[in-house]
Amino acid sequence: MRKLLKGVHQFQTHYFSTHREMFEQLSQGQHPRMLFITCSDSRVDPNLITQTEPGELFIIRNVGNIIPPYGALKSGEGAAIEYAIEALGVKHIIVCGHSHCGAIKGLLQLGNLTEQMPLVYDWLKYAEATRRIIKEHYKDYEGEALLNAAIEENVLTQLENLRTYPAVHSKLYSRELDLHAWVYKIETGGVFVYSAERCSIQSKHDLDESDEREEPAPTHYSVNSNGKTYV
Repeated sequence: MRKLLKGVHQFQTHYFSTHREMFEQLSQGQHPRMLFITCSDSRVDPNLITQTEPGELFIIRNVGNIIPPYGALKSGEGAAIEYAIEALGVKHIIVCGHSHCGAIKGLLQLGNLTEQMPLVYDWLKYAEATRRIIKEHYKDYEGEALLNAAIEENVLTQLENLRTYPAVHSKLYSRELDLHAWVYKIETGGVFVYSAERCSIQSKHDLDESDEREEPAPTHYSVNSNGKTYV
C-alpha cells in the first residue's frame, strides 16, 4: 500500500499538474472512439501497450477477455458494450488476448477447477466454443503451442460472441463499427492482429524465444515494438 500511496502523490504533484488542461476537458465528458476488451491479468496494460491517454479507450477487463453471447447472462460486459456503442458511439472494438494467459490454461484443464475455483469454472464455460475448437482441430498440438493456439482462437471466438449483440450487429450492418482481434506477447512487446473473420489460424508456433520476430503465419499479421506491420 505504501507504494500505491506514494504513486498517488507523485501523480498529483507531477503528472496531473502538467496535464491540468487535459483533465479539465475530461471532466466535461468522455469521447473515446475505441472499446478495448482485454484480460484482468496484471501484466496487461491497455494504455501502456497502445500509448494512449486517459479518455481515449473505453475498457472492459475480465478473466480471459471473455464476452458471453447476448442473452446468456445479464452481465456488466453486456451493459458496457451497449453503453460504449449507444452512448459513446465507439467506432472500433478490440478484443485483446495475451501470451501465458492463466484463464486459457484453465480452459484447457477445465475439470480441475470445479472444486478449487468453482466461479472461474462457471465463467470459463462462456469460452466453451474455444475449448471445442482446440479439442477437435488441434489434436497434434501440446504444451506452449497448444496454449498459443487456444489464446489466438479465443479472441476470434469472442468476436463471434460480440456479433450476437443487437447493438453490435446493427452497427456492423451499417458499417459504422469495426471489430479487431489482437494477441499481445508479454515477452516481446509484439502485438499480433488477426482477421476478424473466422478462419483457420493453425500454424507453426515456434517455441524458441529467439525466433519470436520471424514472419508469422499468413492468416494474420503482426505489429512489432516499432509499429511496423508484416503481412
